[in-house]
Amino acid sequence: MRTIHRVLCSALLLGATSTVSTAQIKSFTLEEMVQTADQAIYGQIIGSRVFRVDSPVDGEGLYFTTITIQGRTLADGRAMTVDVTFRGGFLSETDGVFNSEAPAAQDVKPGRKVVAFYRWTDDIGGGVGTNALMAAHGGLYRTVEGPRGPAVLGRGEGFAITTNRLVGQLESAVKLLSATKKR
Repeated sequence: MRTIHRVLCSALLLGATSTVSTAQIKSFTLEEMVQTADQAIYGQIIGSRVFRVDSPVDGEGLYFTTITIQGRTLADGRAMTVDVTFRGGFLSETDGVFNSEAPAAQDVKPGRKVVAFYRWTDDIGGGVGTNALMAAHGGLYRTVEGPRGPAVLGRGEGFAITTNRLVGQLESAVKLLSATKKR
């Protein structure tokens, strides 16, 4: 009986780990992020809105959040205002959907200063074409004011910005990487 129990548990564990291992989140170096993104912006979130579209496949509601960022591009310092969208959000307390890959709510509040990497996508779901946030929450970084100027908060291994650095330093790195970008 013990042998059957061990074999059954081992089979279940093997099945569970093989299922989990097929789902992977892409990690990016800064170079990979710059090469893949259309643009990176440093600025302030000046607006946020959630919208719903019906899925053409099953009619279920798909929820998206769009944040409007006003600032400057990191590649060339141009002033810009851009809408960036990600999956998930709530129209009301009961009408919406949570997405574990979305940025944290406190990271996308209007007034927050951020660095965001984004790329145009013809269809992020439900036929919605938009500037999509790169790597879900991995494409958005909080910034803070410091004695030497604004700094972007690194997110650790596997994220494009692994350690805290001054926004000016990040801007220099992005400019250099953008100059060698494959078109």
